[in-house]
Amino acid sequence: MSKHCSWRTGGMAERYFEPADIDDLISYFEQVGEVETITWVGLGSNVLVRDGGIAGTVISTARTLNNFSWLDATRLTVECGTPCAKVAKEAARMELGGGGFLAGIPGTIGGALAMNAGAFGSEMWMLVESVELIRRDGEVSRHDQSHFSRSYRQVDIPADHWFVTAVLHFEPTGAGDGASEIRDLLAQRSASQPTGRASCGSVFKNPPGDFAGRLIDEAGLKGRRAGGCYVSNKHANFIINDKDASAADIEALIAEVQLSVAKKFGVMLEPEVRIIGCPLQHGTVAG
Repeated sequence: MSKHCSWRTGGMAERYFEPADIDDLISYFEQVGEVETITWVGLGSNVLVRDGGIAGTVISTARTLNNFSWLDATRLTVECGTPCAKVAKEAARMELGGGGFLAGIPGTIGGALAMNAGAFGSEMWMLVESVELIRRDGEVSRHDQSHFSRSYRQVDIPADHWFVTAVLHFEPTGAGDGASEIRDLLAQRSASQPTGRASCGSVFKNPPGDFAGRLIDEAGLKGRRAGGCYVSNKHANFIINDKDASAADIEALIAEVQLSVAKKFGVMLEPEVRIIGCPLQHGTVAG
């Protein structure tokens, strides 16, 4: 899984599946049965796979399920494997507003839907009109956005259901250079975050009324190292893998940051990154 995650570490997947299209995905679910463990991975930008690997099947949409089409002048239907940055560029091309922030989310639409991802003060579900879910038996159902309870970096969906498409609504701007807006936002991101490095993006959710990066910085943790990884000196809410870190190294540093911030400020930081799979000492998944 190190080949499929932006932290460039992680154990083996027991089984790995890239659906050719949504029909192929439906066919898979009609055959897989009730006991198979399913793990979805898009661009792998918000996930830490433990060194022991992942049991069951990993469904990857990093290279598939990336079609989109305009329903009308302001509404775009998009599949779950489409990169968020690609949607931002498409909305800008159509001179539509509200989607520029997607350029700052280094993942796919499916992942952004599942965690209500955000950047530059905006969140994914601000754009959502409706979605389609697939469930374990292969049935696909459409739901209006009001069907879902969501909050900061969280969306409540039924167990064994996964997002496959969404209809996004953008606002017409009438004029303006959307591409220029995206360049400005990305320049802002590059100036404040360690882009181009092996990381997962933001490791921790911001606690209410504060910023995780500020607390980590004030706790004196910038540059703190565990094995092959360290807390970024540019933005303290990023952990960089610069020396072939194991997932255990990264998880240990996450725990150290949580403990140090809790001791100094009485705040237990909640990971934004998904930590999945089996620790190495509990056995590895056969590749």
